[in-house]
Amino acid sequence: MVVLCNCPDAAVAMTLAHGLIEARLAACVNLLPQIQSVYRWKGRIETAAEVPLLIKTTGERYTALQAWLAEHHPYDVPEIIALPAQSVFQPYLDWLVSETLEK
Repeated sequence: MVVLCNCPDAAVAMTLAHGLIEARLAACVNLLPQIQSVYRWKGRIETAAEVPLLIKTTGERYTALQAWLAEHHPYDVPEIIALPAQSVFQPYLDWLVSETLEK
């Protein structure tokens, strides 16, 4: 599973990425280059610079990952979008599963 989550800046993105790995909620988190987001919030059109996270996890860990992100993310309503992976290279999937097992 791949989870998308935008962050307000690189420092928050790095903190969340490390926290997800330390908690074994994700096997890998990519911090993507800064983007510009345009969205409607509380009736106004907003523009913001954000740093996207590309989070790799398993379906079994998603509920815990979502709860952790919701608790630790600075946004009132963080973007947390899970995309199922239809096909994953088996050695990579084996590694991902081993890295997200609760210890």
